[in-house]
Amino acid sequence: MKYIIYSILIFTIFSCRENEDSIDSSNTENHPNILLIIADDLGKDVVKGFEEGSVKAETPNIENIKNNGLTFTRFWTYPSCSPTRASILTGKYGLRTGVKWAGDIIDVSETSLQTYIHQQTNGQYATAVVGKWHLSGNDTSINPEVFGIDYYAGLIRGQAQSYYNWQLTENTENNLESSYATTKFTDLAIDWINQQSKPWFMWLAYNAPHTPFHVPPSEMHNQGDLPAYTEGLDPLPYYIAAVEAMDYQIGRLMQSIPSDELENTTIIILGDNGTPNEVAQAPYLSSTSKGTLYQGGINTPLIMYGKNVQRTGEDDNPISSTDLFATISALAGSEVNTINDSKSFKSLLDTENDIEHFQYVEKLNEGSDRWTLSDGKYKLIDGDGGLQEFFDLQSDPYETNNLLDGNISTEELEIKNQLEEAISSIRE
Repeated sequence: MKYIIYSILIFTIFSCRENEDSIDSSNTENHPNILLIIADDLGKDVVKGFEEGSVKAETPNIENIKNNGLTFTRFWTYPSCSPTRASILTGKYGLRTGVKWAGDIIDVSETSLQTYIHQQTNGQYATAVVGKWHLSGNDTSINPEVFGIDYYAGLIRGQAQSYYNWQLTENTENNLESSYATTKFTDLAIDWINQQSKPWFMWLAYNAPHTPFHVPPSEMHNQGDLPAYTEGLDPLPYYIAAVEAMDYQIGRLMQSIPSDELENTTIIILGDNGTPNEVAQAPYLSSTSKGTLYQGGINTPLIMYGKNVQRTGEDDNPISSTDLFATISALAGSEVNTINDSKSFKSLLDTENDIEHFQYVEKLNEGSDRWTLSDGKYKLIDGDGGLQEFFDLQSDPYETNNLLDGNISTEELEIKNQLEEAISSIRE
């Protein structure tokens, strides 16, 4: 019932609440608030509205945002969390930042998205990052605020040992926290947003539904009376419970934002990589999910709703996490459409159009350097010392038929050559 209440509130609250702390309309007209929500290990197969997977989480708040917003069906991330976050933060491919796998450390000399927005808007925005950072390895002495972020609070390391016992970093201090992590991150985000008097950009990075598998507070999920997770139990209900708990907290966050601020907010929700192999559902396999360059590892949900999002439904243009840098900057008021490796797709938010664009991601893990590129229709996977794979994603969206294993047509060979040229241009 609480899920339903939160869902209704998100989309009806505009007409029944008054904002006592409204900010200057001259600032808000061209500078909407931006709420970027990053879910950790959230694949398409567990989210309602995507055809992948058969067991879905109950997520009424995400569903309402999806049903009333625009979903990018071909969105690519990196196959692990740190590179995806670095690509959003810098607008650069991993080969330029050196962040190609989980735990890689980003150089403090990089210009962050927050700093760039500050420069492009003459300081119009207050900026915050709350939650998972995972761009400084395990070094908890590094404060993400050195990247020009006004406020940081959360978990510096990638994974909490427990959702109920983890190390919170805030104001350069580290303390053990016993509050449920998903709830605490939401509390911190609410508190910071409520303190702002000018347009804000909140980067809210949940650890959920990343492992460890656990039992969230009972009121936040619909998976029943789960015992504490132990090896050998089916992990899927625990994974789904974590997704549902996150959705519950997203609803609470939306409810906390005054109506006129929410009307002036662009909401972006994405998964940072595919579903973990322990809980991947068909058509994905444990060998084609998180950590791989196959679609199950890099094709994740991206949903946008709110201010400046005039379209609804689905868009199948090929875009990637790297493109969020230029797109979010454009939403904030920047007139630069291309920066570093990032190309803004803001125009797609109000106009249906086909854009010519390549998606590129890579991974470097345990000495295996691999990369992939797609034009949205065909996909080439290549790498140092590895076999090439070439797929027609239109007829074979889950990559069961490597075209290089059979008689490739002249047209397909020409497309493959074009993709190779594009990769060479990127990697030169």
